[in-house]
Amino acid sequence: MKKLPEETPVYLFMGFLESGKTKFIQETLEDKRFYAGEKTLLLITEEGEEEYVPSKFAVKDVTMKIVSKEEMTVDNLTKWQLESDSDRVMVEYNGMWTIDTLFEAMPEGWFLTQVMAFFDSSTFVSYNANMRQLTFDKLKNTQMAVFNRFPDNDDGTLRGELHKIVRAVTRQADIVYEHANGKAEYDDTVDPMPYDMNAPVIEIADRDYALFYRDLSENMDAYIGKTVRFKGLVVSDKRLPANSIVIGRHIMTCCEADIQYSGLACVLKTPVALKTRDWAEVTAKIVYEKHTVYKGKGPVLTAEEIKKCDPPAEQLATFY
Repeated sequence: MKKLPEETPVYLFMGFLESGKTKFIQETLEDKRFYAGEKTLLLITEEGEEEYVPSKFAVKDVTMKIVSKEEMTVDNLTKWQLESDSDRVMVEYNGMWTIDTLFEAMPEGWFLTQVMAFFDSSTFVSYNANMRQLTFDKLKNTQMAVFNRFPDNDDGTLRGELHKIVRAVTRQADIVYEHANGKAEYDDTVDPMPYDMNAPVIEIADRDYALFYRDLSENMDAYIGKTVRFKGLVVSDKRLPANSIVIGRHIMTCCEADIQYSGLACVLKTPVALKTRDWAEVTAKIVYEKHTVYKGKGPVLTAEEIKKCDPPAEQLATFY
């Protein structure tokens, strides 16, 4: 019996109707660099004014399938992949559906390898005001937000507004402004961290742990010697040195498949009755030294205070 591949990369393109998804996918399939013999299944979940022109595809072996919401099921996606013998999947996703519809229908082995969201710069602000849940859903899950039809005469007002809306949802996604002539500009605005790095005790809010953990990893020198306070999930193990625990959070980078526990070694002054899966609030100074957790040197929390606490409202940490 024929089986699905162990892994199938999925390229997801989101956005409202006439936002530029079809044009981008068409151009991608016309690019010979996107083809190395793979068979492609293209799922089309909405039909706008622009149509695909398969005769221009440089990518061969493309199977196109128009899919309704009712047809978006695990069984159907499995069947279509088997019938097309495809190695990868591209999805032009309906702007009025939330991404859960796709996630719940993805067969085992499918994983998101690229996620892009397309928006019309001239209508996005009003769409965001009137359909906030749908714009939030797209921004929350995308790796790149592309604002096309961006006006050449913008004095920075629209750009600033779009940036603010995106960053209120995600600090992870790249932002691109594409002009009518095809010129694309990347948003290189540096956003300050959402906590005071100069405070005597840096207070890491529950929603900011993922940002803190990533920034600590990328800019460790800025944190050495600083005192921080945050809530975390405890891991206690007999293999750890005396009075040592690990404390951190589960972080979702892109999608559920990427969720992983990201914790820091923590050395306690005195023994504390904490066990694995307890939630605790820790106030600690960050030092850089050897610890068995890292099998070498790494950021170690030297606890000044630690106490049990209630879990945060959202136990999964994200990049907003």
